[in-house]
Amino acid sequence: MESLRRTPFYDLYSAYAESRCIDFGGWELPVQFTGIVKEHEAVRERAGLFDVSHMGEFMVTGSGSEAFLQLMTTNDVSRLEDGAAQYTLMLYPGGGVVDDLLVYRLGEERYMLVVNASNIDKDFQWLQEHLTPEFSGVSLKNVSDETLLLALQGPLAETILAQVTQVPLPELKPFHFIEQAEVCGVTVLLSRTGYTGEDGFELYAPADTAAALWNGLLEAGAPHGLTPAGLGARDTLRFEAKLPLYGQELSADITPLEAGVQFFVKLDKADFIGRDALLKQKEAGLPRRLVGLEMIDRGIPRSHYPVYADGVKIGEVTTGTQSPTLKRNLGLALLDAAYTETGTEVYVEIRGKQLKAVVIKAPFYKKSQGVKPQ
Repeated sequence: MESLRRTPFYDLYSAYAESRCIDFGGWELPVQFTGIVKEHEAVRERAGLFDVSHMGEFMVTGSGSEAFLQLMTTNDVSRLEDGAAQYTLMLYPGGGVVDDLLVYRLGEERYMLVVNASNIDKDFQWLQEHLTPEFSGVSLKNVSDETLLLALQGPLAETILAQVTQVPLPELKPFHFIEQAEVCGVTVLLSRTGYTGEDGFELYAPADTAAALWNGLLEAGAPHGLTPAGLGARDTLRFEAKLPLYGQELSADITPLEAGVQFFVKLDKADFIGRDALLKQKEAGLPRRLVGLEMIDRGIPRSHYPVYADGVKIGEVTTGTQSPTLKRNLGLALLDAAYTETGTEVYVEIRGKQLKAVVIKAPFYKKSQGVKPQ
């Protein structure tokens, strides 16, 4: 593990006897602190604190920044106002996904992009390659190494955060942020975003403020059951809410239309990379779709398990597990479109046996008062 990268919070993990780190895309990160199911339940019922500092942050500034991002991403950047963020994707010309990301509008011609950790170098190079002379006024800077990122998630996240900040949190809407907010005495970019299907916040700050934020938030949250949470719970939480993971539900070989995130693809805006391919795919009809599966026979579907119907392979599981919230064996699967109607029976190959499953609606979990992001 010596060659793996570590976040600014790494030295704080040792306070938890049951913490366990794994290699995650070249990073030594905690898969759990006290147990995946315990941490998952804490986020659904109370709150959890995630170190997600391995994510990448790029600053895009200067004249022409909006036009550049309109070309590079699928969502409509022109709809953003200062202090707002949007989920979006970058595509290859053929329609496959370079990465999915968040775009924060800090001000006129000033944006922050938040990208997946495993794609930082690839994404930065992709953006640089498209800084053609027409975008000579655009500046691109990778600030990932100097930026930490904490995610405070769960129904009690606002209650906990209110104890360590003067920000009027009830007024901060989902997918909006305050660039200069003080939390635990630290100046952070405070965003009402997350990746768990729950209400919550993400905090971006200088890397050297890690201990003040981590300890301050956990101390404020202790009476409310706040617990540190690792990658394992982060994955099961996002899975139940059908939030895609790059490399599983999204990839260079899977288009956003197939993955079911077409809401974030504005085909009616100005041209963007991959738009023509998506228009053709939409016109021709999607060859496959991402759907939910529930096992009927006893077994747990896992990533890349093949799925069959009528004696032929029709796709594969992208993510699957026993849902900690619902206690059911569930999966997401990318299947031939002919087999994606709700109620269709299919077979998942698990350890050499084809076990019966049924197509069901996803997401599997929605919080009681969900808010649709822009």
